[in-house]
Order: sequence, then C-alpha cells, then structure tokens
Amino acid sequence: MSKEDLIELEGVVTRVIGRGAMEIECDNNVIVRGILSGRMKKNKIKVIQGDRVKISVSPYDTTHGLVTYRFK
Repeated sequence: MSKEDLIELEGVVTRVIGRGAMEIECDNNVIVRGILSGRMKKNKIKVIQGDRVKISVSPYDTTHGLVTYRFK
C-alpha cells in the first residue's frame, strides 16, 4: 500500500498506553489506536495526553494507524 492510499485524520490523544502507543479520539468521534511513526521516534518527538495529532489510517482497517504529525 502506498502513502497516497492512506486516510489522513486529525484528533486528540486521550490515553498514552506506552512504547509509543496511544488512543486518539478523532474529530468524527472515532477512537483509533495509533503508534508513533519511525520519523517521530528518530527525531525524539514527544506526544503526551491532550496533544492534537495527525494520524494515517489504512482504508482496510480503520481501528489503528500511524501518528505522523504533532500540531503545535
């Protein structure tokens, strides 16, 4: 699956689970389990509860995805 096929969603981190995993409540009231992308881990970008993030979700399984951006 290419990067263009992913669905981009925005939401707020509601719970940090650990090891880069977190639950995100999207703007359309859907709960998605997300993990930090490799680029965010490499650049040591911290994401805490209450942060607004952008998440990339597969159209085949919308229950989990990759956190790709943290808004300031």
